[in-house]
Amino acid sequence: MIDKEALLQEVKFKAIRSSGAGGQHVNKVSSKIELTFNVLKSIALSDRQKERLQQKLQHRLTKDGVLILQCDESRSQHKNKDLVIKRFFDVISKSLAVPKKRIPTKIPKSVIRKRLKYKRNLSEKKSRRRKPDLD
Repeated sequence: MIDKEALLQEVKFKAIRSSGAGGQHVNKVSSKIELTFNVLKSIALSDRQKERLQQKLQHRLTKDGVLILQCDESRSQHKNKDLVIKRFFDVISKSLAVPKKRIPTKIPKSVIRKRLKYKRNLSEKKSRRRKPDLD
């Protein structure tokens, strides 16, 4: 479906200092990884795939058509890089997946009969609650 090696060559990584508490270590080490991928300029994707990604990921893409993913879950830069690559392929594969077209099914005649019987019984039950007509 998609060539992962070709996509990985088009991806750019950037190491950033992770936010939050952590003391001296966090102020020295750039363990947060930022992955950027330009959907519009990608050679590995076909035009149809690019259009589909633009449509599905429109809320995640910048105005220039760049997908940005970040990961700072681990204290290790290498683990964060592996995690962000995995997340990138998940996002791409889910966006490119074409859902199966739903074929509407007929309602079985037995179900229709059951519903009508229930309605008839309910109607009779309620009609028996009325005051009798003495005329």
